[in-house]
Amino acid sequence: MPDDEENPEGVLLSGEENAAVRVKLEREKRGWSTTTLSDHMNDVGFDMNPSAVWRIENRKRRINLDEAIGFAEIFGVPLSNFVGPPSLATMGRAMELIDNVVAAYRAFNRANHEARKARDQLDAYLADHPDIRREADVMVSNAIATELMKNNEEYGPAAEA
Repeated sequence: MPDDEENPEGVLLSGEENAAVRVKLEREKRGWSTTTLSDHMNDVGFDMNPSAVWRIENRKRRINLDEAIGFAEIFGVPLSNFVGPPSLATMGRAMELIDNVVAAYRAFNRANHEARKARDQLDAYLADHPDIRREADVMVSNAIATELMKNNEEYGPAAEA
């Protein structure tokens, strides 16, 4: 069985353990002392002294949920990231970009759903009014072509597959 001390990044620790590791990583990344970090915690309303920071980092004291929220706020990271595996600390930018991709994908799916719904409503209306279908289809095609041209001007042509 591999020694956990030899490969701490490969071990999925508990949330509390992750938070303790993360406090030290984030504090050291900023070049802060335990006193500086405790001052920041006190500034945002969490009563903490430098000794408590040291004890948390060295697993001599448990971190409570309110404190974890305070640390995450001070370090500017989401709580779910803060209590996640410590290796995420080095992937902060990747996590941010992943969140952006997922949000854009969700927005794309919502817009695609709305476009299908609008097209279905138009098709249902035109089924009841077949005498205007041809003109309506031409108007939709022209409007979409105009939008595509605007998008190409703003974002460039779509990448070739």
